[in-house]
Amino acid sequence: MKTILIVGAGIVGVSSAIWLQRAGYRVMIVDRFGPASGASHGNAGILASGSIMPIPNPSLLKKLPFMLFSNNSPLFFKTTYLPKLLPFLLGYLSHCSAKEVEKYAKAMAPLIHDSVEQHFSLAKGTQAEKYIKEVDYCFGYESAKDFSLDSSVWNLRKKLGFKFEISQGNDFSNFDPFYDGLFDIVVRCKNHGKISDPGMYVKTLSDHFISQGGELIISNVQDISFKGSNFVRTTIDGDKITSDKVIIASGAWSKNLIKKFGLKVPLESERGYHIEFTKPQAYPIAPMMLTSKKFVITPMNDRIRAAGLVEFAGLKTGSREGPIKLLRTQIAKLFPNLKYEKQIEWLGHRPALIDSLPMLGHIDKEKRLFLAFGHQHLGLTAGAKTGRIVSDLIMEKKINFNVSNYRTDRFSN
Repeated sequence: MKTILIVGAGIVGVSSAIWLQRAGYRVMIVDRFGPASGASHGNAGILASGSIMPIPNPSLLKKLPFMLFSNNSPLFFKTTYLPKLLPFLLGYLSHCSAKEVEKYAKAMAPLIHDSVEQHFSLAKGTQAEKYIKEVDYCFGYESAKDFSLDSSVWNLRKKLGFKFEISQGNDFSNFDPFYDGLFDIVVRCKNHGKISDPGMYVKTLSDHFISQGGELIISNVQDISFKGSNFVRTTIDGDKITSDKVIIASGAWSKNLIKKFGLKVPLESERGYHIEFTKPQAYPIAPMMLTSKKFVITPMNDRIRAAGLVEFAGLKTGSREGPIKLLRTQIAKLFPNLKYEKQIEWLGHRPALIDSLPMLGHIDKEKRLFLAFGHQHLGLTAGAKTGRIVSDLIMEKKINFNVSNYRTDRFSN
């Protein structure tokens, strides 16, 4: 029986582990803190099957000068980090054209369009099934003008086969009074879903993996090296593990683990924040993207989560007051009568490459070291299917769509 070691216990790592375990492999996961200790815990919980619009897009380029110097922008930069960020940022912004957006959308759509189905398949037969809900994912526009400015986005979704319904704000308020008076237009995206507790979902999947004979090791990975032509040696705190193959699925921390192999990986942390309001007196029915504010309101188990924004400040910088203050202020204005038990704040790191597409595949000709990271804010959405693809790649099974868009050497050639 071949042994696979997976570095990272987020949704991508745990999904890969379960699919490989079901295929008959001996699988181990190693993680510094344990399952769902990062972005897999703190995300908005949306299975965003139609999220084919990347952050670098034409509107970002137009608004960037304002965003750089405004405290009310949904995009934040740490000034002292800008010199280090600059090479990444220039590459990132080079993808802001309409042509690049459509190229991204066509490449990303096959990975996410069936997200809900993929998560049900992953969680089938486990206690994690109960966290998956099929719901419309809604986009709220404060005015018809704001909606018209996004017409190219909705036309692209329609072109790629994504289904949605456009509702007047008053009609939507009858369905979901939580948002009464906030929007003139609401777009309801069909075939979407949510995870009612993302952290517990991933932890429950991990528990299932362990119950089926999988091994979870809480440790820090110090080094990865090839041993002969058939094996990989992974050095962790106080030990060495030899395996047939290794999968790097440690999100924004993946780059440092593979630096020694000479692969070009233009990766940055796309930092995101959330505020949770526990045991509120009222809940929304639908998860909602507030399009002018760039954060999502999601009803979850015993709480409401407001999650989103983007900050570039690196992995080492702690939580900063600016983004959290903006979230607090905007939520207080939008929902002044919201009553709740307590407020919980969180910062997490989402791995973004300059083209916003993940890296999926092997990096060596012997196919011993595989990469599975770089999904930016779509890690949860794409996580179940990514795990299945990685499993299929290891087994050298045919995949029914073009995965070369995610190849690991695309920045090195």
